Amino acid sequence: MANFVQSGVVKTAVRILATPIADVTAFAEVVDDVLTSNPFGCTGYQVGTETHDPVEKISEAYTGRVIYEDNEAETVGQVSIKCPTVAAYTANVATVLANTALATAMGGTAVHETDADSFSARLRCHDANGETYTLNLTRNRLTISSYEADSILTAVEAWADAVPALA
Repeated sequence: MANFVQSGVVKTAVRILATPIADVTAFAEVVDDVLTSNPFGCTGYQVGTETHDPVEKISEAYTGRVIYEDNEAETVGQVSIKCPTVAAYTANVATVLANTALATAMGGTAVHETDADSFSARLRCHDANGETYTLNLTRNRLTISSYEADSILTAVEAWADAVPALA
């Protein structure tokens, strides 16, 4: 019977942000910067007949929370809004805030509780050394997973150190 032989050492690293990213606009700017400027020096690659960009967004999710407050500023209800894109998040939060029938049914005034919002994006990155790894960004942390070379972590850390929203 054959034994398994270790073929690599896959690593994961997490950076907890001292302060959550301020809002969806700042979050989207960070993600868009990685996608457009490719700060890690990633390279395009091909799998079968499919060509991939050096950095690709493979998933994203945005959740907003609207609370309803009565005349004494007590919370009487809440609505969570889960959206697949920034545009959907922005439009849906605005729609819920403007929905007077919902506010009447809840018995309060709608307030966007921005501190309770959450955002996430997963990016697939193809390093110049041939490794493919994932960078997961959320409002309060960055996670690099499925990498072997320490130079990948070094490059991502250097980039994150230079981005004020990720301090």
